[in-house]
Amino acid sequence: MRKLIALLLILGLAVFSSNFVYAQEGADPQSGEQAQAQADSMPAEEAAPAPAPEEQPAAAATEEEAPQSGYQLLKKYFIEGDWRFMSFVLITLILGLAFCIERIITLNIATTNTDKLLARIDDHLKSGDVQGAMEVCKSTQGPTASILYEGLKNADGGPESVEKAIVSYGSVQMGLLERGLVWISLFIAIAPMLGFLGTVIGMIQAFDRIEAVGDLSPSVVAGGIKVALLTTVFGLIVAIALQIFYNYIVSKIDGIVNKMEDASIALVDIMAANNIFKN
Repeated sequence: MRKLIALLLILGLAVFSSNFVYAQEGADPQSGEQAQAQADSMPAEEAAPAPAPEEQPAAAATEEEAPQSGYQLLKKYFIEGDWRFMSFVLITLILGLAFCIERIITLNIATTNTDKLLARIDDHLKSGDVQGAMEVCKSTQGPTASILYEGLKNADGGPESVEKAIVSYGSVQMGLLERGLVWISLFIAIAPMLGFLGTVIGMIQAFDRIEAVGDLSPSVVAGGIKVALLTTVFGLIVAIALQIFYNYIVSKIDGIVNKMEDASIALVDIMAANNIFKN
């Protein structure tokens, strides 16, 4: 249920932001037309005086020199990249981020303070209370506590039985930790492919335009080539962003697995030191 909520939240935010972008872009021409219509309907005497000729170039230069933020440039180039190609790249980004965020939340929840957990288990085992140690593991979240619980449950079989249970259940927990990584890898691979596909199709359209016009003028092919290159750029941006999240998730999983292995070895030592295997 938590995963479904996370996916729906990410998809909803993405749809809202994309609708806001397109609405904002679509509202600008309309507002310009309304302003022009109001200016035309005003009487000549009420119209604002035109600026002096020497002031117009300065104002135009000021507008041209005004820097645009990174978000504005990104939005501008995304819209210019042709929605037929860019929408697929955007969907890849949304789905990839949804899986990444779900994995990050799950792994943060699965992180356990193993030193504190082993200390509590040791306190119960010193008095021979194996059931109490099992209750401590059962009340603690995370795969490390689940593995230690399986080891304590097989304490009657000796250290070999405990180690076998830990190894067997550890592989199950590894599969749960790595769930969803294959989809993130797929989106990392497919995002630049979609960008290259848009580039190839854009180049084909540019050459078709050259063939139809019969002229190799830059103005004939510049638009198609620009669209083609923008799809590649955005595909690479999506792949780079998802790759960063993927590496973070893998490093997080490696840290949890290392703690699981250390805690498993420490559990066997604690059980042996407290004579749990005496039978």
